[in-house]
Amino acid sequence: MIKRILVGLGTSRSAESVVKHAIEIAKANAAEVLGVAVIDQTRLEWTGPRPIGVGVETLTAELRHDRMNKVTAEITKANKLFASMCSAAGVSHRTCERTGDPFEIVADLVRYQDLCVFGLKGLFEHDVVPEPTDALEHLVAAGVRPVLAVADAHRPVSRVLVAYSGSLESAKTFKHFVQSGLYPEAAVRVIHFGSDVATCQRRLEAVQGYFEAHGRSVETDFVAGDPVREMIPYAEHWGADLIVAGNSAKNLLVRKLFGETALHLLRESPVPLYLAQ
Repeated sequence: MIKRILVGLGTSRSAESVVKHAIEIAKANAAEVLGVAVIDQTRLEWTGPRPIGVGVETLTAELRHDRMNKVTAEITKANKLFASMCSAAGVSHRTCERTGDPFEIVADLVRYQDLCVFGLKGLFEHDVVPEPTDALEHLVAAGVRPVLAVADAHRPVSRVLVAYSGSLESAKTFKHFVQSGLYPEAAVRVIHFGSDVATCQRRLEAVQGYFEAHGRSVETDFVAGDPVREMIPYAEHWGADLIVAGNSAKNLLVRKLFGETALHLLRESPVPLYLAQ
């Protein structure tokens, strides 16, 4: 059951899609939405190596001041958009503005939330200083889950593709999705990539049984191929609006946390992702 949703408010451009997704879930579950805007002052103040010379300090101070003004204005705009959209939808909501390390702040707040909704390509960027390309990876690696990571352009979720690897962590992810009750009217397809047809079919039958035991009908499909290369094309061809991705253990730290397929999806997917493990 989802009763508390944390929403990352970055740019007003991405905020609209993030907030729309959160509102859809909140209305279906009578949940409260918490909009969070974070100013990462350390990153905003970093200007790189500076030459020695007259006026350099003044120019640097002006640059920092300009950045802070832009971020403040963007946060104000995103907060107003968040509040107006939630009010219009009749959704209970609160806002929270913090200054500091976004990863530490969100990791603290998420302890008391049931779901986090973020932009797939940016968390708290504010269109001033580009975020690290692996920002979302670090956030999930810090334990911030479950996460719904959405694209800048909102799209209603009517088709959900569940990527199942056969691992325990992958099973935990699809079970969390089922138990959360998200998108109960959506068509669901579970896909298993592999080379052992008998094993994959047995697993798919077990997954289908789990979904049906919880009142969700599903399709299943087996593909003999590499999920890292073929998952996104498959999702686009099928018309998926959301990919539910677990992980499969690898040797490297990041791949242990995400799995190679989930890591690739985080970096490349144009389709929203649901990550619970």
